[in-house]
Amino acid sequence: MSDIPAVLREEVVLRAGNRCEYCGLSQAGQEAACHVDHVVPRVAGGPTDVRNLALACVSCSLRKWARRSAPDPATGEVVPLFSPRDQVWADYFQWNGAVVVPLTPTGRATVAALAMNRSLALAIRSEEAERGRHPPP
Repeated sequence: MSDIPAVLREEVVLRAGNRCEYCGLSQAGQEAACHVDHVVPRVAGGPTDVRNLALACVSCSLRKWARRSAPDPATGEVVPLFSPRDQVWADYFQWNGAVVVPLTPTGRATVAALAMNRSLALAIRSEEAERGRHPPP
């Protein structure tokens, strides 16, 4: 059972447009409900407050876990992961069809750490495109 109050969860879902704020996967048509992720993890002092919460698909949520940084696959340098509360998605990523293309070291580290272009996500986004629900608005 989630410790996120229902009213707070609904606010996060609405703000996110019912999509993962990391990989853009729509919650529509998915069997598993997205998680409400603490951008700054609770173990690092992150509060359960709308300003620190993001909607995350199950895969992104479980891969992010309590991490705040990861290595940039191009340089090996450890950089911060993308923060949907402090950063604008389009500054770090762009779409190439169903593929999330990273634009920065943080983008590369986030795409790699969260496996944002895993085969299942690509298949779901491709199907969503056929239904007119991808890319996100």
